[in-house]
Parts: sequence; C-alpha cells; structure tokens
Amino acid sequence: MDEATETADSTPKKKSVFSPGRIIPLGILAAGLTAFFVFDLNQYVSLDALKENRELLQSWVADYGALSALVFAGIYALAVAFSIPGAVFITIAGGFMFGPYLGTVYVVIGATVGAVGVFLAARYAVGDLLRAKAGPAIKRMEAGFRDNELSYLLILRLVPIFPFWLVNLVPAFLGVSLRTYTIGTLLGIIPGAFVYSLVGDGAGAVLDAGGDLNLGIIFAPRFLAPIIGLAVLACIPIVYKKFKARKALPSG
Repeated sequence: MDEATETADSTPKKKSVFSPGRIIPLGILAAGLTAFFVFDLNQYVSLDALKENRELLQSWVADYGALSALVFAGIYALAVAFSIPGAVFITIAGGFMFGPYLGTVYVVIGATVGAVGVFLAARYAVGDLLRAKAGPAIKRMEAGFRDNELSYLLILRLVPIFPFWLVNLVPAFLGVSLRTYTIGTLLGIIPGAFVYSLVGDGAGAVLDAGGDLNLGIIFAPRFLAPIIGLAVLACIPIVYKKFKARKALPSG
C-alpha cells in the first residue's frame, strides 16, 4: 500500500454525531421562555401595560436618550430569542417611545439579532443531525429552498402567515447560510415593523381618547397590498429560474 493510499485510508470521515452539549444553547432559550411565564412577565407585554406605563416610558426616552434605545433593542432581541409571545406589543411600544421611523429601526435591529441567535442555536444543536437523517423528500425540499433561499426567506418574512418563531427555526434545518438568513430577516421584517410602529406612534392620542388600538391593522388593504406586492417581487427570481430551466430542457 503506497503512502497516499495509507493517508487517505487513515483520514477519519466526518460524521454528524449528536452530543448532549450541543443542545445547551436551545436549552438556554427554552429556560428563558419558561422563566418568562414562571415570573409572570407576560403582564408587561400587553396593551394594558402600555396604557399604565406610557408616561414612564416617555420619561425614560427623555432622560436616557440613546441608552433607552439600546436597552429597548436588547429587550426586543431577548424577546425574539426566547420566542416570547406578544412581540407585537413591544413593537407598538417602540413606535410610541421613539416614533415610527426610529422605532422601526430599533425593532428591526433587535428582532434580527434575536432571530439570528435562534437560528445559530438551532443549527448548532440539531441542524447537521437532521440533515444527515433526512429522507429524499426533505433533501429535495432543502435543495429547492437553497436554490432560491433569499427569495423564499423574504416571502416568509413579508407575508404574515407563519409564526415568527417558526420562520426563525426552519431555515436552520434547511442549510440556509447565515449571511442570507440575516439579510432576508432584516429586509423582510421592515414593512411589518413599520406598520406597528405607526400604530404605536399614534397610540398616545388613541388611548387618551379612550379608544383601543387595532392590532389587525397589518391586514388592512392599504398596508397588506404593498406587502403582498413586495412578496410577489420576491417570487420573480424563483419563477425566472424555473422558466429558464424548463426552457433549457430538450424538446421532444
């Protein structure tokens, strides 16, 4: 046996081996969600909490300026990372505290950081193992998703059909790159964040008048139509690739 063959044979093959230590990041995120309910913190993520604490929130922004924005973005990142329900109320609070434009910026930064944290934790914990155990159907789905991963991500983020936490996890199991995931998440959540920041910006006047905020506003035609339009634009590369591939097939 020559030296090259011996070297090739002696090189260990890389295997996807499950290790209990790899689930620690997901365990931390699950513990954060559990603590949220155990300590009854959900009472602070509601419209009632915004009504009761709106003067305090405004005073924080006035007194601490940039620090309040940093704390807000950090809280939002943790809320997304722990998959805490009711993040829409935090988005509304962002618009109320910072206005529709800066509120959108801070929400998008916080949400993107939190979503990337979930993505990395899921990919590190079980992503490789699931792909190794996946059957042919899942592998075909993975291949199709990765061929147009940015377009698919934009569609999933733009159209509010699937829960945010689910869209955070699935790309990690389909082999989406971190760069594409980050860009798709950041761009895809801007429209929805802006709509609810607008709601938050007008929340003070509405609450002072004794009215209720319309949480279903994103489904109003004037907001949903342009969001769907953006989703359709995101579909164009997918349709073009499929059309080009079909055209390239030999006829007859």
